[in-house]
Amino acid sequence: MTVKTFTPNQTTTLETPVKVLEESRNVNVDAQGTRIGFVSLGCPKNLVDSERILTQLRTEGYDVVPTYNDADLVIVNTCGFIDSAVQESLDTIGEALAENGRVIVTGCLGIKDDEIREVHPNVLAVTGPHAYEEVVNQVHTHLPKPAHNPFSDLIPDHGVKLTPRHYAYLKISEGCNHRCTFCIIPSMRGDLVSRSVGSILDEAKRLKAAGVNELLVISQDTSAYGVDLKHRTGFWDGMPVKTHIQQLSEKLGELDMWIRLHYVYPYPHVDDLIPLMNEGKILPYLDIPFQHANKRILKLMKRPGSADRTLERIKKWREICPQLIIRSTFIVGFPGETEEDFEELLDFIKEAQLDRVGCFAYSPVEGAKANDLPDPIAEDVKQERLARFMEVQSEISKARLQQRIGNEYQIVIDSVDAEGAVGRTYADAPEVDGVVHLNGVYHLKPGDKVWAEVIHCDEHDLWAILSESDDEDEVDE
Repeated sequence: MTVKTFTPNQTTTLETPVKVLEESRNVNVDAQGTRIGFVSLGCPKNLVDSERILTQLRTEGYDVVPTYNDADLVIVNTCGFIDSAVQESLDTIGEALAENGRVIVTGCLGIKDDEIREVHPNVLAVTGPHAYEEVVNQVHTHLPKPAHNPFSDLIPDHGVKLTPRHYAYLKISEGCNHRCTFCIIPSMRGDLVSRSVGSILDEAKRLKAAGVNELLVISQDTSAYGVDLKHRTGFWDGMPVKTHIQQLSEKLGELDMWIRLHYVYPYPHVDDLIPLMNEGKILPYLDIPFQHANKRILKLMKRPGSADRTLERIKKWREICPQLIIRSTFIVGFPGETEEDFEELLDFIKEAQLDRVGCFAYSPVEGAKANDLPDPIAEDVKQERLARFMEVQSEISKARLQQRIGNEYQIVIDSVDAEGAVGRTYADAPEVDGVVHLNGVYHLKPGDKVWAEVIHCDEHDLWAILSESDDEDEVDE
């Protein structure tokens, strides 16, 4: 159930959900009339929404299948963040209609009901993002509720997961209070709504009990967690815990798991998270989208900061936590960006020496305020700047990886293929960063942790050999 006209690096869609659904394929011959095909597009935040919908459907006894022809109805959870993602979503809906004919659409693109129906008038229903109950109600309308025995069709406490057993995404809030001019997420998902600190920690505890050993903490704005609740004090295990990203991180760090923070807006209090990383309570990994370096462009984006101030913070962070890995994203070709502005951005990334970087050429997404700004950049100029940016960053990334050669790291195994085991260090988030290849190593399985010495790198990935202790089949649980 994948789209043939787009590749993953053109959109925000993850490969993992497709693989997990395929690997869990188990068509129930007695479930005819209640089989649901499911396609999850977009980012990890959308993936969590898919997991919640699937959990409810499975709880009610529906059978989830990974192909169109086995399904009595197909749900497409769409993405609408950038133009290529919108087109992927529309193509996927069309593919599902052609192959199956009965399709319910949900997700971020679902807020544009009229546009979807203009292209695909035969969809059964359209719902917006995180509209879990509405999606399930639409399923009830078009498929009968199955005969269901809750004692024989058990759903695990942690629900249905679209990730491998050893890692999971933990969404701590929904929506965003910022109004970045290039972004339409608030119009899709609304303002910030934080989960209670107790519910988050309960979920983390359930995931650990289910075998998860890495939590990827996500939201639209992770560092704003609790702002809407005025950081009130909650309770967990009978102890007070403040609804704040620092206190939440401290508690998560007590669970003896890898805790990785994503989508961290650069508030001043982010500085307080760095000592936790240095103490080993959470991974020394910071995913923080700077977006640009030029102060004027940042102001047009309605983003904080400037190159000098950001460089000072990065220097301070690395002094406190020398092993810190910084991932970021940037936009080039933003309306009004001059060649001098772009050169300032290149100077910034050369000085900052960020470990992992993604970059997008500005895309005029419908509804974004930036579309009304003067002096739009020609498409050929945007693409030329994107190529120059990535050429510079590729050299930086390779140099950063070369510094790891000769060092030993703990590797978590994600897969084993024809060439050997493939895993990640603490420095690598699944699907968005590089991997570590352990060529010729076949005795490991996903979720195993081993120590290995890095012997080679390119601009993205590492190659390593097992350390002596792990070379003797000793695997960390």
